[in-house]
Amino acid sequence: MKKGIHPDNYRVVAFKDMSNDDIFLTKSTAVTNETIEVDGEEYPLVKMEISRTSHPYYTGKSKLVDSAGRIDKFKNKYAKFKK
Repeated sequence: MKKGIHPDNYRVVAFKDMSNDDIFLTKSTAVTNETIEVDGEEYPLVKMEISRTSHPYYTGKSKLVDSAGRIDKFKNKYAKFKK
């Protein structure tokens, strides 16, 4: 492997799935200003719309949770073109 091409600022980061409030910890270089307390420790927080615990492929459920309301916005926008 080449030296000097990989980031050296890896740290433990909390990723939170906003659709079901699942939190998991992993090492990352993701930049964030928010923090969260998990098991008495404080970690940087990265919020996600979807993760392995809410994605239909991994859960086996075909329902997709749209927390941002984008599907409804799309349907309302193009409803006038419906015949």
